[in-house]
Amino acid sequence: MPDLQRLRPEHAPALLAFERENRAYFAASVPDRGDAYFADFASVHAALLAEQATGACHFHVLVGDDGEILGRVNLVDVADGAAELGYRVAEKAAGRGLATDAVRQVCALAAAEYGLTSLRAATTTDNPGSRAVLTRTGFAPAGETVLDGRPGITYARALAAPTRS
Repeated sequence: MPDLQRLRPEHAPALLAFERENRAYFAASVPDRGDAYFADFASVHAALLAEQATGACHFHVLVGDDGEILGRVNLVDVADGAAELGYRVAEKAAGRGLATDAVRQVCALAAAEYGLTSLRAATTTDNPGSRAVLTRTGFAPAGETVLDGRPGITYARALAAPTRS
């Protein structure tokens, strides 16, 4: 099972490879990152790490035994005990439960390590895999939205406060 790790500087080469290899696959269900993301990836990665250092975001990668990145799970727009969840898994790793497991892990981290009390997420109505991951991990539909011009569903999940001994 891949290891969920907080994004670090040394992840840059594997993360760029992951994004390049899966660009077309991801673009079928989420907005494309655009050419600038890939052309200036070193600056993009540095900016993500700087943003993470402020506590405004928490970025995670799923790292395989060989160091290859197989997925990402991010918490963005952290404010007032809440954050927006986003995730993506490599095409070759899809359908193996990796997204479900990683989202569960990040939900636990969000409560225990980051002090969050709720998460939001959204996906398009034509993405049954993503909708299933959210449902399996305790998210409930909370409304309708439009994502990249396509109909979508918003989801919400309350997080249990960690128990103190």
